Amino acid sequence: MASRIPTMKLLSLVLSSFVIVQIALASDPDVLSDFLVPANQNNVRGGFFTYTGMRVLVNQSTFPANFTILKASMVEFPALNGQSVSYAVLQYPASSLNPPHTHPRAAELLFLVDGSLEVGFVDTTNKLFTQSLQAGDMFIFPKGLVHYQYNADPNNPPIAISSFGSANAGTVSLPKTLFATSIDDTILAKSFETDVSTIQALKAGLAS
Repeated sequence: MASRIPTMKLLSLVLSSFVIVQIALASDPDVLSDFLVPANQNNVRGGFFTYTGMRVLVNQSTFPANFTILKASMVEFPALNGQSVSYAVLQYPASSLNPPHTHPRAAELLFLVDGSLEVGFVDTTNKLFTQSLQAGDMFIFPKGLVHYQYNADPNNPPIAISSFGSANAGTVSLPKTLFATSIDDTILAKSFETDVSTIQALKAGLAS
């Protein structure tokens, strides 16, 4: 019996490791019901599974002056909770940019509906992958990696649709995270091998 104890412990460790790996690979946790309903909502009808926030695009007569994202995540559309999917429509005026950012909980699959777009992401070896997209193209931004989109066309504003493998993919904007929070100027100056005044100028620019 004593000789079996190490084997049982090893088996337990292997099984535990497998569970941890599965959790790490998963996006949103599986739900044990057909769908999730907010605690304050009792009478669920078809309207709960309908999101009308994108109707503004149908009746839109002018293109936005600034880069604009219309989201349908579980924040805007509670019925998505537990469904491991969300959606966004991105509008890029002339020469506009979706700055470098990450989505910590999901990959992003972008479909370019109209126009052209310069896109790119950086992997964990610091290798940059770029591509020029035309209408009808799709591009995948792997989960958690820094990426961006840029409209280099000064005349034509593109529109893209992005889908995510999470109801709440999350967005971490690098410029805002680094220079619009309370990280000490000295720490940032040392990290970027520059001086404090340069860091303060960057922070002032984002604040404005």
